Amino acid sequence: MSPLISIDDFLALCGHSKPFLLDASALLPGETSTPAEIFAQGHIIGSQYFDIELFSDPQSQLPHTVPSAGRFASLMGQMGISDKDCIVFYDQGNVASACRAWWLATLFGHANAHILHGGLPEWRRRNLPVTNATTPAFPPAAYRSHTTYARIVGLGDMQDIVASASRPILDARGEGRFFGQVPEPRPGVVSGHMPGARNLPYKTVLDDNGLFLPAERLKALFNDLGVTTPDSAVTTCGSGMTASVLTVALCTAGLGAGALYDGSWAEWGSTPGVPVTTERAP
Repeated sequence: MSPLISIDDFLALCGHSKPFLLDASALLPGETSTPAEIFAQGHIIGSQYFDIELFSDPQSQLPHTVPSAGRFASLMGQMGISDKDCIVFYDQGNVASACRAWWLATLFGHANAHILHGGLPEWRRRNLPVTNATTPAFPPAAYRSHTTYARIVGLGDMQDIVASASRPILDARGEGRFFGQVPEPRPGVVSGHMPGARNLPYKTVLDDNGLFLPAERLKALFNDLGVTTPDSAVTTCGSGMTASVLTVALCTAGLGAGALYDGSWAEWGSTPGVPVTTERAP
């Protein structure tokens, strides 16, 4: 089932209930804006800022990796959100931020979680209202997390998957990084990709307005890369952000969420001894 909710369906939902609306904007490599400041200048009425960096493991040396279940639950509860509430994520335009936040919530068992299709850019294209007013704080809520471990893989898992070629691996980075034609943006990380991985830059699954392609086209894309069995694919990227765009596309195509490699290339490309290649698959 697709996690995407159209603006029309979201507005209809607001007429019957009060979903929690969360701006999860975060930076990708090369972006230089300040999402929290942009949120303060103009956001969808009633939304709160969901800081992905805050919802990350503070002790990890890798960028914005998954926090503990306890940390996630505590922070959600402080925002007034329970695990039974309806939540809708959006972002200011890179798509990956909202997808990462949705994946994180579903990892911890939040069933009623959605992504506003098109995010803030689509909202503005529709000339719908935004505000710079601060959303009043909600009273704290009890949040109980239920981790779905099948949705995440770590370094050891990936080493086994690469060695056995047991699952399709989809890498959301650009072709230049995937084939080692350009240097990685993070120091100490080699260029290239995991043997057996297939390159599917995340923008390939989006149209020119940043909207996901129709389900039939997405399914064809994945089938061409060897993904035909639901929940079989593993998505990866530079740091676990744009990989989540492919995860959402997989769900929209009816192929299940599969698993996401949280450490992604930031971890793999800085780990001594793991196999790296720049060759094209046959």
